[in-house]
Amino acid sequence: MYLFRQAPAPDKDGNSNSALLAAKFKTTEKTVFFKSLSDYIASSYAEPPEAYRDDLRVLDELRQAATSTLDINNNVLKRNIRYYGQLCFILSKFPADVGIKFTWFNAFNSEDSVTYQDMYYERACVLFNIGAIYSQLACKESRNDKDSLTKAFGYFQNAAGIFHLLQHKIVCECRSQLTTDLSSYMLTALENLMLSQAQECVWSRSVLSNMKDANVARVAAQVAELYDMTIEAGSQGSLANTIPQAWLDTFKVKKLYFSAEAQYRKAQDCLADCHYGEEVARMKLANDICGQINELVLSDQRWSKSIRVCIVDMAKQQMELVSSNCSRAVHDNDVIYLDPVPSVSTLTAIPPYKLAQSKTPEIVENPGKFLGDEELGPPLFKGLVPFVIHQAASLYEDRKEQLVTKDLIASLDELTADCESVLSSLNLPYALEAIQKPVGLPPSILVGADEIRSEGGLLGLKRLLDSAIGANKRANDVLDESEKTLLEEAQEDQRVRQNAPSGSERAKRPSSSELTNTLRSEMARFRNALHEASQKDALIKDVIDKWSSFLSLLSCSRDEIERQVPSTTVNPITDPNHSRIVERLHQYLGEVSIMKRERLKSIEKLKRIAAEDDVTPVLNEEMQRLAALSSTPILKYELHQFEDVFLQRLDKYTSWRKYISEEAEVQTELLDSIREANQAFIMARTNHPLLQQREQFLIGMETAIKRFREASFNLHDGLRFYATIESDLNKLKDNCMDFAMARHLNAKDLLGISHEEMNAVLAHSSGQPSGSQQQDPNAIWDPSMPLRYTKRN
Repeated sequence: MYLFRQAPAPDKDGNSNSALLAAKFKTTEKTVFFKSLSDYIASSYAEPPEAYRDDLRVLDELRQAATSTLDINNNVLKRNIRYYGQLCFILSKFPADVGIKFTWFNAFNSEDSVTYQDMYYERACVLFNIGAIYSQLACKESRNDKDSLTKAFGYFQNAAGIFHLLQHKIVCECRSQLTTDLSSYMLTALENLMLSQAQECVWSRSVLSNMKDANVARVAAQVAELYDMTIEAGSQGSLANTIPQAWLDTFKVKKLYFSAEAQYRKAQDCLADCHYGEEVARMKLANDICGQINELVLSDQRWSKSIRVCIVDMAKQQMELVSSNCSRAVHDNDVIYLDPVPSVSTLTAIPPYKLAQSKTPEIVENPGKFLGDEELGPPLFKGLVPFVIHQAASLYEDRKEQLVTKDLIASLDELTADCESVLSSLNLPYALEAIQKPVGLPPSILVGADEIRSEGGLLGLKRLLDSAIGANKRANDVLDESEKTLLEEAQEDQRVRQNAPSGSERAKRPSSSELTNTLRSEMARFRNALHEASQKDALIKDVIDKWSSFLSLLSCSRDEIERQVPSTTVNPITDPNHSRIVERLHQYLGEVSIMKRERLKSIEKLKRIAAEDDVTPVLNEEMQRLAALSSTPILKYELHQFEDVFLQRLDKYTSWRKYISEEAEVQTELLDSIREANQAFIMARTNHPLLQQREQFLIGMETAIKRFREASFNLHDGLRFYATIESDLNKLKDNCMDFAMARHLNAKDLLGISHEEMNAVLAHSSGQPSGSQQQDPNAIWDPSMPLRYTKRN
């Protein structure tokens, strides 16, 4: 555990004798970059993490150095700024949620902490502490030396600039809910506090330099105005419960103090200009304001304890000074000058003179300018390709995949599918094959018949069906046995509890129905599954019966199949135009084959072009171009900066849209020609019934082959299902028998009798005669042997 978690500093707000307040520090717990970043480099960047071993070590050392000291000096400031600058740079190399957990505590509540995997969060907390260091360095400076006050003035302005930067540019990039010390209200309050105290340093220096009272009054008026803004910001939201009460009390006292100071100094200026009446009015106003401070601090014990002693002393000295000067001014005017005293409402407001400004040190606002110099050191992970390049490459791949696969290739596949659909609707090329090959069989039927024979033909399919039906029956039998076991146990339970004395253990015994809900639910689930499986088996049986004649033929040899298929050899078509019609239709179908083959080649070419389309080098060139235009190496790359690159790279695929459009036109014309030729072909065949018979027979055989494959697949799948469910059912049956046996033994214990006596008792309770000679052989128990509910498999 690091920053200030080891031992508290003597005074976290700076010098307790100072009238100025310093921002508190955020504390943190130990965090190591080395392993997480090494793993990320290896997995996401495909680079050897060993090449960045020194950078990883230095980064961990920077964090430790920035968060492990209690002393406040310029060296601590430099270490924090160096770590912050390197964080800014590596955020251009890695994603913020790289997998490293950062834990930071609320600066104003040590019990409040949050842990996030967010390097933006880490950067914000480090920057907060840089602002706190600036404020503490300012508080360490003397208020009695003009040079020290000048330094403090600069430190407070820097602190205000840090909190301004944190609020408007850094915290907004954090991706999680932060503690209240990083809220917009708190950062505004801290910025205003730093500006108030910077202006207060100007006032102190003005007093030491004996500046004109009129100018000192204007400076003091600005201090009061800034403290008023701090009070307003510190009272927003939940900050009233976050900012220390002593701080809020100090803000209010300081506002009153400098309001009185502005009026006192302006009164002194009026005295110098002989405006005695106005002097009296302003002295009285200053005295009234001092009275308010007196009521708050000197008359209220809580306030006197919460306000620092040095501030209370300042208020006392001011009250004494203003009171004495007010008495003098009133006396002199009443006795000597007799100048009319204006009312307070008519006094001209003192125009504030603001010198304090929020000034973010350039090394913090633009750390990239200082990378490579002594202040921040060489940039870490300089050779690592920024993470955004990987994101951009991935985004381009997604867009390319969408364009190539889901747009261009999908459109070509859709054209081909449309073409095949049209040919199928025209029964082509089967109708043409039936004419050209009046004897013999198409290759698809021959291959299908070989497949059917290799699987045992129709008989093999029926054996599979019989196996499935048998498995279903065996599974139902096991389920029946389980149900019978539970039924017998329930009957026994009813006899045990019958006529049981009220309040006895037998009467209190849980009923079987209460204990078997789970088992019966499982039975119902298995019964439904078996019923559904049985219905599927029945559907498969109907398919087999419907196509049995074709399947029986397909189970025969090729010669036998050819003999059974109708042939047109003995009765050829006599239409003199038939040959010309067939030749033309055959030519069109050949053109379809060529078109589809060339289309497949085009698709392969398109896939090859897409596979070789590596956008990473172009993205790197664009990144270098953007970096060259920037004055800092810490350039926050955004994906939208590469949109022009994406458009240029994807533009080369535009020509494929034109190709697809041309393919669609060619296919439309070709299919129209095929429809026309097919119509003529159909007319030529209308007077040849044997040819139609052959075509229908071939179609039936094709369909039977498909049905065989579907049935075979479904039956094999069903047998695997039955094997699994049968194992589960046996386990269920064993559970039922174990349950019944345990209940039986419990029943014996409740009755307090032996096994042989129990049958007689139960038989008597059920109205049956006792004795083994009169027992039903199907009864639950046999007195001569152990309890047996059902036979185990």
